[in-house]
Amino acid sequence: MKVYFIFDIKKEFKNLYKGNERVLYNILKQIYYLEKNEVEYGYNLFNQLINKINKNDLDRKIFIKYHQDIPYSKRNQTHYINNLYKDEISRLTIKSSYMRLEVENNSKAFFEILSNFSENYFVCDFKNHDYFFLTSTSPKIKKNYTYLL
Repeated sequence: MKVYFIFDIKKEFKNLYKGNERVLYNILKQIYYLEKNEVEYGYNLFNQLINKINKNDLDRKIFIKYHQDIPYSKRNQTHYINNLYKDEISRLTIKSSYMRLEVENNSKAFFEILSNFSENYFVCDFKNHDYFFLTSTSPKIKKNYTYLL
């Protein structure tokens, strides 16, 4: 299982780090692994980089848009996609400063869903050192088509 953290990066920092995402990833990774005595410094730095997420609004928009889809469900504060046909199981929890996405088998459904709401989302997998800006043209979510000739 992979765990992704998704942050809404401020526009000026997105423009600054576009094309050099590794630097932004390293800053966020250092904040993620800070010692307890450095939390205040990390909190201030973190708040300079990210926009607060309107948790209730985004929760509601996702639920309203996808609640009639069979693989989608929501329990308590967690959104679920359980698509047996694609062998896809994923869980999205939205907080006010980040989103946490747990995926199995490289699920891409929530990436596609979230790319419809903002192009400032920056995705980090701190354990596997994976990071990218979430856009509709991201290589992570680009739809692959196979043509039969």
